[in-house]
Amino acid sequence: MITNCLPLAFLIGEESPMELFKHGGPVMWPILLLSFIALTVVVERLLFIVRENSHKEPEVVEKMLENVEKRNIEGAVEIGRKSHDAVARILVYSLSNREYSLSNAFIRASGQELQRYQQGMATLDTAITAAPLLGLLGTVTGMMRTFGALGTGNDIAANASKITGGVAEALIATCCGLFIAVCCLLPYNYLNARADQAKQEVADASHALEILIAKSEAEGSRRLSGAVFAQVPSTL
Repeated sequence: MITNCLPLAFLIGEESPMELFKHGGPVMWPILLLSFIALTVVVERLLFIVRENSHKEPEVVEKMLENVEKRNIEGAVEIGRKSHDAVARILVYSLSNREYSLSNAFIRASGQELQRYQQGMATLDTAITAAPLLGLLGTVTGMMRTFGALGTGNDIAANASKITGGVAEALIATCCGLFIAVCCLLPYNYLNARADQAKQEVADASHALEILIAKSEAEGSRRLSGAVFAQVPSTL
């Protein structure tokens, strides 16, 4: 008899999604809004990662570094300008402003590129934190309804629908909040890992650029010293 009016019947598959949403109580509306926002951010970020992966051209970066080693800076810049690779763009900006401050130019360009990987991450972090809290709020409001029904009279059987309705509201809200948090946590960790990978790629390019420029300058200094020494007449 109680099962016929029991909203918890969703446990055996008798409840539709709309009925579950209705039995979840008013807290389900902010949970629904939060899920839409999180889904939008996840889809946009995944599309961004796919687009960035399609634009990666490590061979172009290698060619640029080879030209830098040969002291062909203009050639390296020309090659990089034809590429959509993020690291290549950083190198182009850095080499184009090398006469003023190579390190500051690299820091500025890399900061702008890496910032693109952080967009939306704060929103996902908020969703992961807020969703279980909203579920907990639904648990509190549901239990308040349950105890309110218990306090209206001594006939528990007459208030069975209200009692089970409050329990259902508590469980549904908690389940939805945890579900959203878990679903957001997986792409959040993946996106963080992808951002760390991008930082590593940029740092590797920075170290390679610094080493190759120092190497080319040292070779240029040795050649200049050798040429000057060859022009000095021997006194022996």
